[in-house]
Amino acid sequence: MSAIRSKNTKPELYIRKELFSRGYRYRIAPSYIPGHPDIYLAKYNLAVFVHGCFWHRHTSCKYAYMPKSRIEFWEKKFNDNIRRDEEVKQLLHNKGIRTLIVWECAIKRATSKNGDPEALFRRIENMIRSDEQYREESADACL
Repeated sequence: MSAIRSKNTKPELYIRKELFSRGYRYRIAPSYIPGHPDIYLAKYNLAVFVHGCFWHRHTSCKYAYMPKSRIEFWEKKFNDNIRRDEEVKQLLHNKGIRTLIVWECAIKRATSKNGDPEALFRRIENMIRSDEQYREESADACL
């Protein structure tokens, strides 16, 4: 587990690179925002989290499998992650900060051979420009 990155993961770098190329400027994991979102777009008051399906337990996703060994350990770890994610969402909501969660499977599907990265970024840009408080972007095939 020491090889698992918490920052600068491939999906996160992909989203950051695309946002920057489209003219969006952001902060990376700002300490003054609860939960230290992966990306914070201050101009739009939007916190973006790039969640790994395995670690954050994306419902009905093939990447959110349960390891075969040490089941009690993993259940506790996953439940703690889910609880912490909910607490952070609530804190951000209470502060009036909008939240977008982009799931790893959505990025994998968009960047696959038959994927459509433009469709993913149209949905992300719709959230950036909208007044919605909360949205999750995931791959349709996972649900």
